[in-house]
Amino acid sequence: MPRNAMMEMEQLTDPAYYIVLSLLEEKHGYLIMKHIEELTGGEFIIGPATLYTLTKKLLDAEMISLSASQDDRRKVYKATEKGRKLLELEIGRRQRMAAHGMDAFKKNKEV
Repeated sequence: MPRNAMMEMEQLTDPAYYIVLSLLEEKHGYLIMKHIEELTGGEFIIGPATLYTLTKKLLDAEMISLSASQDDRRKVYKATEKGRKLLELEIGRRQRMAAHGMDAFKKNKEV
């Protein structure tokens, strides 16, 4: 399934999820990468190529917006209302997925 189709279906890939999550507050590219690394304790790292490819796709899908910046050398992004709503839906979806997994393991132990 193409990545753009995921956003149309109201699902985010893991990297897109973390980018939108980190953009609940305005950040530029390097701070997005650092925030994700710190948030996940280094468990999830996004490189520059992935970051800039996905920020373009997220901008096109109107999940994030480009903010005015005092520094012309840095692009500053922020999650849009559409992006925030999708993020909330995605969190619920992932919680349900985790619950399904826990139920499956619980049933497997009982057998």
